[in-house]
Amino acid sequence: MNPLGWPGYEARLARARERTGGPESVSWRREQHAVVLSFDFRFLGGSVGTATGALVEEAFGQARAAGLPLVSLIATGGSRMQEGMLSLRQLQRVARLCAAHRAAGLPHVAVLRDPTTGGVWASLGAGADVVLALPGAQVGFAGSRVRPVDDPAYTAEGQFAAGAVDAVVPPDELDAVLARVLDLLTRGDAVPAEVPRPLGATDLPATGWDAVLRARSPRRPRAAAYLDDYFDERVALSGDRAGGVDPGVLCGLGRRGGRAIAYAAQTGSATTPAGFRTATRLIRLAERFALPVLTLVDTPGAANDPAAERAGVGSAIAGLFAAVAEARVPITTLVIGEGGSGGALALSAPEHTWIAPDAYFSVIAPEPAAAILKRDDVRALAEDLKLRPQDLVELGVVRGIAGDSSAPDSAPDSAR
Repeated sequence: MNPLGWPGYEARLARARERTGGPESVSWRREQHAVVLSFDFRFLGGSVGTATGALVEEAFGQARAAGLPLVSLIATGGSRMQEGMLSLRQLQRVARLCAAHRAAGLPHVAVLRDPTTGGVWASLGAGADVVLALPGAQVGFAGSRVRPVDDPAYTAEGQFAAGAVDAVVPPDELDAVLARVLDLLTRGDAVPAEVPRPLGATDLPATGWDAVLRARSPRRPRAAAYLDDYFDERVALSGDRAGGVDPGVLCGLGRRGGRAIAYAAQTGSATTPAGFRTATRLIRLAERFALPVLTLVDTPGAANDPAAERAGVGSAIAGLFAAVAEARVPITTLVIGEGGSGGALALSAPEHTWIAPDAYFSVIAPEPAAAILKRDDVRALAEDLKLRPQDLVELGVVRGIAGDSSAPDSAPDSAR
């Protein structure tokens, strides 16, 4: 217990055990639906040493043996200096355990309490499938005594804004949110999601320009309305885990009847690199747990400003194309508004895309097409692009129009 012969370490351990009533900074217990790993910050600041690593390994081993999710309730200052590099190497041990848990197809949900800092945040915490945090918790790789400044970036809210935390959850709501997340992650059946019913117009546009105007109408139902209508309940997941959040892309897990379905939905704005990466993360997560995916397409296109280029919009779109192409779970897509170019196509299932009557899908919007082709007849160009729902069905670009009885995978309202 004192591999470096650190002066006074045994006495500090004894006092910590007396104070907490436990042998180490972590303990674990098996519940009915999960194994719960808990950190006690009163025990040497919740720090991780070699004995701590052994207990973490016990918890993960028990979860895998029982086929259960693991929930990490974290409150730690990081590695234990009194054990030197032997303590730091526990982070590799934790990373290996997290990888084995993922390979077994089991969920890992982390709850960040105050504080969650150091290598434990950068391994056990940030490496979880879903990351929840308590309001006001100090969260960051650098602890308060070693970071250069005090800044909101080192808080749960700051990490949420930076795309590293899925949700900041008040303590009195935590148990309910945890229960919903674990239930949804363990209900995968890999059966395709039903096509949502159309919530707006049910007639078809007469011209291409009519289709564009209807898709752009402020009165047209947006993604939030479709998600509320489609799901009985849902849990939002946020962030691309690379420093970004796009509020114009809604991702999460939902329940429809007794089924769990993952979703990624554009809300009508130009999609940023963070939005594409968050959708990619959502699809990869769904794949691990056999969850079917529903995507809702509604964007004039990918963000094309200098900030988007600096953030790697091209590679972000490529990553989403790859995730959709490689997905081992079924993806169902409904175009509910504007389907603008590659920014819309990236979120679309190649063989399982439908379109709402008040939407369009096009290689490019009519206005930029007119600029490229040096034409001023935008309305005629919209006709030439063949972007109406009925045109797209005829071309074989989409399988059908939502709400049309001929669309085999459309579910009537009575079937919900």
